[in-house]
Amino acid sequence: MTPPSIIAIEELRSPATMSGGCKAFRRTNCKKPGSKTRMGDSIHILGGDPPVEVILKRSARARRFTLRVSRSNGRVTLSMPHFARKAEAIAFLDARAGWVRKHLAASPTPSRPEIGEAIPIEGQLRPIVHGKGRSARLIDGRVELPEGQEGPRMAALLKQMARDRLAERSAHHAGVLGRGYGRITLRDTRSRWGSCSSKGDLMYCWRLIMAPPEVLDYVAAHEVAHLAEMNHSPAFWAVCERLCPGYQPHRDWLRKNGADLLAWRFDRLP
Repeated sequence: MTPPSIIAIEELRSPATMSGGCKAFRRTNCKKPGSKTRMGDSIHILGGDPPVEVILKRSARARRFTLRVSRSNGRVTLSMPHFARKAEAIAFLDARAGWVRKHLAASPTPSRPEIGEAIPIEGQLRPIVHGKGRSARLIDGRVELPEGQEGPRMAALLKQMARDRLAERSAHHAGVLGRGYGRITLRDTRSRWGSCSSKGDLMYCWRLIMAPPEVLDYVAAHEVAHLAEMNHSPAFWAVCERLCPGYQPHRDWLRKNGADLLAWRFDRLP
């Protein structure tokens, strides 16, 4: 199940892909220290105030320029055919500078768990207060969070809660369906809320614990439904309706609010 991690996409078929005989050229790695680009990607700075970092990605399968702005982290990526000229890509990007900045402005502001603030857990804003010990705990509707490395400690609490809840709901829906499943894996995914493999293994994004319980339940039902229908055919959606009657509002909630969940940062600070 895919979240709306991309706020917008702009595409244009590259002239290089239609001309035939254009020479492919070697990709240079312009990776900056600390940046999360793959080997072979390069970085271009789109001028203006403020300047915008754009990742240029070459793909042997691409047949057009594709410009993406991520809703979850504001990352701007321009995918391009392997043999397209870099000058073409830059010209395509420069012509759409206003488009990029408009959609960046619509991206959610990143948030971090901090004492004195609040965080959504099970669809409700929970106040974060100072806690003792080494672990974060949810007690009486509030999160007790020790000072120091608040992000990883909060993430550990959310992961444990997500594992318990998703395991319980998966088992429930699988029982209704009369199907068994493999293992359950939790990840911090950006491209999907969950998945079901051909072997029956289930994967979920642990950030679902931040959503209302009925939304998490829908995602569990959605993935368990794939145990019966490994597709998104009308038969699949009929199974979803059987497991989670009236699921559409929960699906709509994720489409509307999913980017806000993905915008939370839990990485370790220096």
